[in-house]
Amino acid sequence: MPRRVGAATRPGAALTAAALSLPLGGGRAAPRPPPRPCPARRRRPATAPLTGRLLACRTPSAPRPEPAAAGREAAMSLLSAPVPLLRVYWIGLLVILHQLRHRLLPRCPPTPVFPTQNGKVAIVTGGAKGIGYQTVKHLARLGMHVIIVEFLYCDLASMKSIRQFVQRFRAKNCPLHVLVNNAGVMLVPERKTEDGFEEHFGLNYLGHFLLTNLLLDKLRQSGTHSHNARIITVSSATHYVGKLHLSDLQSRCSYSPHGAYAQSKLALVLFTYQLQHLLAANGSHVTANVVDPGVVNTELYKHVFWVVKVAKWMTAWLFFKTPEEGASTTIYAAVSPEMEGVGGCYLYNEERTKSADVAYDEELQRRLWTESCKMVGISD
Repeated sequence: MPRRVGAATRPGAALTAAALSLPLGGGRAAPRPPPRPCPARRRRPATAPLTGRLLACRTPSAPRPEPAAAGREAAMSLLSAPVPLLRVYWIGLLVILHQLRHRLLPRCPPTPVFPTQNGKVAIVTGGAKGIGYQTVKHLARLGMHVIIVEFLYCDLASMKSIRQFVQRFRAKNCPLHVLVNNAGVMLVPERKTEDGFEEHFGLNYLGHFLLTNLLLDKLRQSGTHSHNARIITVSSATHYVGKLHLSDLQSRCSYSPHGAYAQSKLALVLFTYQLQHLLAANGSHVTANVVDPGVVNTELYKHVFWVVKVAKWMTAWLFFKTPEEGASTTIYAAVSPEMEGVGGCYLYNEERTKSADVAYDEELQRRLWTESCKMVGISD
């Protein structure tokens, strides 16, 4: 039985809120250098091997492996859990050290000033707490009408619930200028959504994939040449160590919560790049970008080891970003004039930066898109 909880605890829950009159605080962590152009889409030579890192399960009818091969298979099975774990914690440590260096450097950051957004409508998934709540608060302060999935309920782990949410939103007959795909789970034990998808892949990625596709027509209608509609998807630095197993996207062969989480975050980056390519090819006044909030002190760490929980409790004030600091790049992508008409970028600390090399593989982007359409039941 899939887990269904209320919006107050569900990371995929959203609610409808009009402009909130809440005070803003904080600002940018450091002055930004001049923006760099987004990395060009790289076309893989036709003769190059697929970088999708396919993982195939051996069927019962397969011939019995040789003893040496069986030993290698057993060794790989034993490493399937600790290797992703070590990779995820390693990249997390690197980000924390970068944040610490950034925090300790003497600086005088300017307070960000964004134009008012009166009359605009935004949807923020996972907007009841953490980074999502801070995003909602700032957008509402700028004058946006913000829908977070709670009053308009949407369970991102349920394809049926997503379709019902979109129907209710359409019934309101209002425009949609900003979609923030923020909700997610992290390092949960192995379990399935009500549609049978592994929870990281189903909620973090497939739920947002379907929601975005079902809302694309609204976004296209709302975007104009001078004011594009914007899609912002929240990934993380763990995508750098993620591996996309196209033949085992549900992690049935061997489950690692760290590997599944990293795969879902890599899928979000691939999805964003392919989405931007399709939007640009169709001449739509809609842009799609992906953001990395950094290592942020939120409630997502409930499934980490107890040692990590203790270390976080003792040091988060110094090493971790606050939720407000974590939301700054999302807000920048949603309303900054500098991002007007700009899409297909990976943003960190409000700067355009390079994502993992594999994320630029166009064939992998297309194959994931096609497979995702089949999984959620929409046309490619």
